[in-house]
Formats: sequence, structure tokens, C-alpha cells
Amino acid sequence: MLLHSVISTNSLWARSQRPILPSLFRCSCKSNDAFTSVSSREDCNDFLPWLGNKAGCEISSLLSIGKSAYGRALCAAKDIQSGDCLLKVPYSVQLAPDNLPPGIACLLGDEVGDVAKVALLILYEKQLGKKSEWAPYISRLPLPADMHSSVFWSDEELEMIRLSALYEETLKQKKQIEKHFFAVKLVSDNFPTRLQNITLQDFTYAYGLVTSRAWVSSRGVSMIPFADFLNHDGTLDSYVLSDEGRQHSEVIADRDFAPGDEVLIRYGKFSNATLLLDFGFTVSCNCYDQVRVELNVPQHNALYTQKLEVLGRDRTPRIKDDNEFTYYENSFTIREVGSGSRWGKGIPQSLRAFARIMACDSQQELHDLAKEAAENDGRLARKPLKNKNRELAAHQLLLSEMSRLIKDHDEHIKSLASTPPTLREKSALRQKLATDLLSGELRVLESASAWLESYCSRL
Repeated sequence: MLLHSVISTNSLWARSQRPILPSLFRCSCKSNDAFTSVSSREDCNDFLPWLGNKAGCEISSLLSIGKSAYGRALCAAKDIQSGDCLLKVPYSVQLAPDNLPPGIACLLGDEVGDVAKVALLILYEKQLGKKSEWAPYISRLPLPADMHSSVFWSDEELEMIRLSALYEETLKQKKQIEKHFFAVKLVSDNFPTRLQNITLQDFTYAYGLVTSRAWVSSRGVSMIPFADFLNHDGTLDSYVLSDEGRQHSEVIADRDFAPGDEVLIRYGKFSNATLLLDFGFTVSCNCYDQVRVELNVPQHNALYTQKLEVLGRDRTPRIKDDNEFTYYENSFTIREVGSGSRWGKGIPQSLRAFARIMACDSQQELHDLAKEAAENDGRLARKPLKNKNRELAAHQLLLSEMSRLIKDHDEHIKSLASTPPTLREKSALRQKLATDLLSGELRVLESASAWLESYCSRL
């Protein structure tokens, strides 16, 4: 998932939102015990000097490269105070589509997007080996074995998350990657000396690197060396900023750090489903978790046709999904409902409206709802039904659906816990990721169920 940057065209800084980022397991890591500073030649002695020489300026004097329990990371090399500039990376040393050799770029059609172009660029530079001007950076990108985004999961592993909307989103992503691959393959076949034997597996790996590490700037999708070593903490307010006038990206500290502390930023307000699809990790007790719920008007319902007509004509506007998953007209995104919520914030009005339409048992009720919508703000069934029995029936319908989903998730999580993973360590890790994902969704469902029970009891 690529997010669109908000980029300043003058000296003011604007937030540059991260698209898609992990080393191995990018998650909140606040314990110094989980972080070990690394000062080997491979990580520090050649990479930062190379990047500084290429940029023509110092990238950072405050950070050093290290390894946390979750992969490569950045730590404070000295005392850092809130407001300090942690790093500054010029656009000139960011990998973007316009870095592709002109002879290759001109053959790429409109169906090949920026992500695919940067993926192809990575493969091109990778094949150049040490001759590549980007070799010190390319050589430090995660290996395929360290990539855990769900697009890399086997069919058997994906079965672990079938209950989640992530399952379908992963299949869509795989099809999209395959579509881009065949478009790129036509170009690579015309440059056998420059792009040798690119396979779907190679392209998927490179595509995953881009979707997990790149940002968006005026140059399109950009890989920002060094900045992409920063790990994620969803509670922070520090992120990448970009400026058109100065032509560089920068990160400002939002708190103090002592030498050796891992320095983290926030990628975005993402659910575990999005984090797992695009970054390959999950966060425990993720406050941004959500669940997709689908409802359908039963075909045997006596008012089936009339209800579909009303829903098609006067549908309640949707709240935009921050995680940008693709949902159908009969699907709804539920977020966690606070225990003290009186209004059920987290359960969308569009879902409750859909349930109210489903609960109607006469054509006159449907007509009255449509008329009420037309005379007010146009939103169908936004207000509680005047008939309390119908209002109760609508929310009991939702409660029944929540109960079913809770039961399914609970049973599936228990089955994962009782099923030993294969001998491969990778499968064990992905089983844990699946469990974290479904456990977060279960928590959201239980919160919605508790609120619905309370609401029904008050009617």
C-alpha cells in the first residue's frame, strides 16, 4: 500500500507518509535489552561514508546502524533531544523511477506503475553487482528469507488467515504483482544483457522491498537509504518529512534519546492486517485493528427486491478506510468500541443502517425510511427506527453476526495454538503473525458485541 505524501513547495516542512516498510519484524521495540549496537565494517564503516559522499553532505551524526531483536535498526549515537534533526537525505540519493536507464524506461507502458518500476530498478542494479553505484545500499536490503509480508506466504500458510479480510487482499496483491511482472518481462526480454532471466519470484521479492520500504515524493515512489532502517512504533509522532524547495527528506525527533536507545518513527495508523500485508509484522494490542463484516439481504426474504432497490438508491455514505483495503458495497469496517462508548463509536452508521433495512418487514416501512432520508440529510436509516421492536431486531441481527464471527475466530485461534508448525522456523513465525492478526480482530469483535448487547438492553 502506497500512501500519498503531503509535500511542501517552500521552506515549510510537510509530513511525507510512508507507503509500505520491514527489515525482519518492524514493531515497537522500547527495551534496550532487545537492541544491540553494531559497529562492524559491513554495517557502518562503508555504508554511511558511501551515502555521505554520494549525497555530498553528512546524512546523520546522531544515528548509528544496529540490530534489534526484529532486524536492522537505527540507534542514538549520542544524546538526542526532542526537536533535533535525526537525519537528512537529499532526493538525489533516493531510488526513484527516474533512475531507470532511459532505454528501459521508454519501453514501460502505462500499465506499469511506479512500484513496479522501482522494483525493476532494484533488480537491474542487483544484477550489476559491485559495478552498481547503489551496491552498498542494495546489498543491505533484506533477503527473501527475511521477508514476511503475506504475499510471500505459501497457500498452506495463507489458510491460517482465511477468516481475515487480509486473505482476499493478499490474493489481490499477488495477482497485481503477477500482472506487473508480465508487463515488465516483455521489457526485460528486450534487454537480455542488462536484465537477465527475471523470474516472478525475483520480481515479487523486489516488489515487496518497495512496498515495504518506499515513500512517495514528487519523483514518485522513492526508496530512501538509511531512513528505511527506522523501525515502527504506532504511539509516536515522529515521521519522515519532505520539502520540495530544499529537495530532501528529514526526520525530527519527537522525544529525547540516550546513547544506545533505538530510534523509532510511526509509519501510519495501520491495523495489523495492513502491517502484515505491506510490512510483514504485527503489533500486540494494536489500537488501529479493524474487522471487515459482510451482510447480505437473504434472497428468500419477501422484500428482497425492494430492499435492494432502497439500498442501491439511498445508501449511507461510507467512512473512508484508513488502511485502504478494497471493500464491497455490502461490507463494513468495524473498529474497536471503547467500553465507555455511549454511541458505539467504531461501529459504522452505514452498518447499522443496513441492519435496519434488513429488519424491515413491510414495504411501508421501507418507503418511510426512504422518505425520511430524502427530507433530511439524505442518509438512509441513520436514525433509530421509531418501532422499537424493529430497532431491537436490527441490532440483534448484528449481535448474532458478531457472535458467529467471534466463535469462528476463537475456534481458529485455538486450532492454530494446538497445531505444531512445520520444522521450519519461518513457518513458526508466520503462525505467530497469524495468531496476532486474528486475536486483534477477535478483540474488536468482542468490543462491538459488548456494545450491541448493552444497546439492546436499553431499548
